[in-house]
Amino acid sequence: MRLLKIGIANINTTVGAVESNTDTMIALAAAMTHQGVSVASFSEQVIGGYPPEDLVQWRAFLASQRQQLGRFAAATEASPLVSVVGLLVPVGGQIFNVAAVLHSGQVLGLVPKEKLPSYNVFYEGRTLSRGSAYMELDAGGDRLGDFVFDFEFGRLAVEVCEDAWSPDGPMRRRCYSGAEIVINVSASPYRVGITETRREMLATRSADNEVTLVWANAVGAQDGLIYDGGGYVFQNGRREMTAPSFREGFSTCVVDLDRTVRLRTENTTWRTDCEGFLEECEPMRAILSEAPVADSSSLPYPTPDSDSFFLPAAGLEASAARPAALDELHEALAFGLKDYYCKTGAFQCLGVALSGGRDSLLTLLVAWRAAALIVEQTGEGDAAALIHAFYMPSRFSTEGTRDAAATICAELGIDLRVVPIDDAFERELDATRLMLGGAQPTGITEQNVQARIRAQRMWNWANSSGALFLQTGDMSEKAVGYTTIGGDLEGALSVIANVPKTVVVALLERLLEVHGFGGIAASLATEPGPELTTAQEAESELMPFAVLDACLWLYAGEKLAPVEVARALCSVFPERDADQLRTWALSFATMFSRSIYKWVQAPLALHVGSLDLDRERALQLPVVQSDEWASDSDE
Repeated sequence: MRLLKIGIANINTTVGAVESNTDTMIALAAAMTHQGVSVASFSEQVIGGYPPEDLVQWRAFLASQRQQLGRFAAATEASPLVSVVGLLVPVGGQIFNVAAVLHSGQVLGLVPKEKLPSYNVFYEGRTLSRGSAYMELDAGGDRLGDFVFDFEFGRLAVEVCEDAWSPDGPMRRRCYSGAEIVINVSASPYRVGITETRREMLATRSADNEVTLVWANAVGAQDGLIYDGGGYVFQNGRREMTAPSFREGFSTCVVDLDRTVRLRTENTTWRTDCEGFLEECEPMRAILSEAPVADSSSLPYPTPDSDSFFLPAAGLEASAARPAALDELHEALAFGLKDYYCKTGAFQCLGVALSGGRDSLLTLLVAWRAAALIVEQTGEGDAAALIHAFYMPSRFSTEGTRDAAATICAELGIDLRVVPIDDAFERELDATRLMLGGAQPTGITEQNVQARIRAQRMWNWANSSGALFLQTGDMSEKAVGYTTIGGDLEGALSVIANVPKTVVVALLERLLEVHGFGGIAASLATEPGPELTTAQEAESELMPFAVLDACLWLYAGEKLAPVEVARALCSVFPERDADQLRTWALSFATMFSRSIYKWVQAPLALHVGSLDLDRERALQLPVVQSDEWASDSDE
């Protein structure tokens, strides 16, 4: 047998903090050496931090990473540890995202990433060059290209993140070339449901290639992206280790590489495929059939197993999946807020405008958990004292939300200051009438005035207190413009702006189940609405939030046309009137396209799903557009 101890290192990097990031790498490398680790994997771009975005255009930023790689090599010269480290490397006018293999103080080679994602939150194809099969370049004296590496323990191959997400990635040819262990350095952002997707994909890659696959992920938050860290070791498809998420440090496991070779030997299919690869073959010929296929026009749209497109099923078979996903989501949001607060170093406390409604209550609970993480990390202060909540009632505020705000703050030990806005509201209405030449402001304007007074007061307080003012709006209302520019759309960081309303409610229900807070129960007992006019109910003014969120997923996520959304809604909600569903679907599409100008002005938001409304991140849509393409046609 050939036993090998593998280490997965998770480091909470900061973009640009090349010395600090490398200091942590050196410390972890020493600790892993002490524990007898043979091969250690760090994460993608661990030296420079990820994602650097257009910072890659500064040559000094690239040069600093190479310098720190040399410092890491020198620091590990006396160690037998083989290290795999992610960084950016320029060659001429090209920049490559590479995994560097180091041993005994030497950089043995730099292997570039081949699959450059330019979808969703990724823009690597815009600034980086891709590697290719059998490439070999000189990168300032180091070899950069498509290599495998031989050591006493066996043959090693390395790759970077997205390379594993394609079945046609470099892993296949490297395994057919004799690699027994593949290390993938990654920076894969968290989103709801990604854990199971990653695990299944990596297990499949490991099984398909009959290889020991090590996957090491970045941990920490950068701007609005959250990286959950952790990692896996799969041997020929079997999971051998799962590294913990949302934690710095390292994890180890021992594998027998002879098992990988034995399973390859036993698998005649793999051996046959390997033989075919090693021969020069013509591409497979495509065969065209011109015969008609079955008519699909009357097929029902496949409905989700869950009652939510955004969450796992809640049935008996998946009884543990949904609570776990909700717990993970709450932790991810808090983790993202914590890192934003700590890494920027610009704030002294957190501020929430607390209405007592669902959105602001959930934002407060995320801030409550984030404050605990901040105190845990810094070792200073009191978590509850870090948070300041403000209840700013008007004549339209209800007793239910007022009680919810007061109750939750009392339960969390957070100071709640009540600052009414009625007097300021009247002054602003008078000023508006003056500007209108005596005419009366519209009803919508009267609502917006209240939201803007609250936002202005929060900014004034935040500026004077050094506070991080948290924007509390959710994804559903943001999508259809049920927001006020200069009002509830204001803040320094949007905490739940990519969390749909149905998920907001599910999270609150889960937190109520876990903690039993009366303030959550009080909030859930109220009708959702902004309370900017008498007896205002959001679902009456928009549509039921379950329908709205389904429209959001189908239109913005699945990219269905409005009439297709309407048809799908009939399958999702068979008990509802088809004409009403069609009306809602068309209304949603119109509101969505006309609200883009609003949500592009919103603050940076935490990214926690495969769909979000950050124009800089996942869904880049023109602000000025016509919806003629989405006209009411079945063709």
